[in-house]
Amino acid sequence: MQLRGESGGEYAFFGKSEKNASGTESESARLESACFDLSLSDIVCVTDRKLCKEDFFERIELIAAAHPAGIVLREKDLPEAEYEKIARKTMRICEKYGVPCILHTFVSVAFKLNASAIHMPLQKLREMTFGQKNAFKHVGASCHSVEDVLEAEKAGCSYVFAGHIFNTDCKKGLPGRGLDFLRKVCEKTEIPVLAIGGINAKNIEKTRAAGAVGACVRSSFMTCENVKKLVESVKPAESVSQKSH
Repeated sequence: MQLRGESGGEYAFFGKSEKNASGTESESARLESACFDLSLSDIVCVTDRKLCKEDFFERIELIAAAHPAGIVLREKDLPEAEYEKIARKTMRICEKYGVPCILHTFVSVAFKLNASAIHMPLQKLREMTFGQKNAFKHVGASCHSVEDVLEAEKAGCSYVFAGHIFNTDCKKGLPGRGLDFLRKVCEKTEIPVLAIGGINAKNIEKTRAAGAVGACVRSSFMTCENVKKLVESVKPAESVSQKSH
């Protein structure tokens, strides 16, 4: 799949692409191109060390052991040197459990640590050169409108986070954009969309029904007493049913 860049050139799609008999991208290819391991779960952990009650790396170990689809190391408020330190250790923990680790914001750190994927705020994505983006196997972006998503797709992203979908303490005072927004985003883009914002076991099926290939969870991963139970509680119903047989 090729995407048209703003300068008129063509951007390569950052991820694998394959067409089925009808000429459209197969669902398995769409999931694979999102850079997360969606074979075991469609839940992605987005970190926030400030919410942890215990040592941050102890929490990361618990999360990785529960095998979410991936861990996005979001600690973008840190100085770059500090981010590099925790990124190095987080990547080692994720590698130990075979869980994808996606770095966030700090492009130079991602290069230094040979990260294959990076997630960017849209404004920061705009500042990346084509060469920088093309150096990663996967680039993702956080989007808050249909226009944002189409811009990210045009820039060559493998996937997007769309939100916030439901009301959340992380965005106090700002109402969620809702399922109609998510549905419209999924209809308008060809790249995988993961829902973010207020996702829990009670509403996650609604995001799947709206077209999202996965969902992101932050606060619950950082604070819950039983991470494995959390991951199980938000898995698709058919996955839980198959496991019980």
